[in-house]
Amino acid sequence: MNWFCYLLRCADDTLYCGITNDMEKRLAAHNAGTASKYTRTRLPLELVFAEPFADRSAASRREMEVKSLKRAEKLALIRSSLK
Repeated sequence: MNWFCYLLRCADDTLYCGITNDMEKRLAAHNAGTASKYTRTRLPLELVFAEPFADRSAASRREMEVKSLKRAEKLALIRSSLK
């Protein structure tokens, strides 16, 4: 089972980082307003980055790395994934 570290772009142009093992279900929950307190008031959401990992532990470590990045660095990460 793959885990993912992901970034969402919220309607207010903020970025949200999280992890999941079911991207489709998690994105649907975010857009339904049931996945996180932060995103429920910032709908709609767009998935802009997802990185696969073999296990939850690795995905969690990456999540903490991404959350520590400055906004400009997160945007660069998003741009680099589009290439």
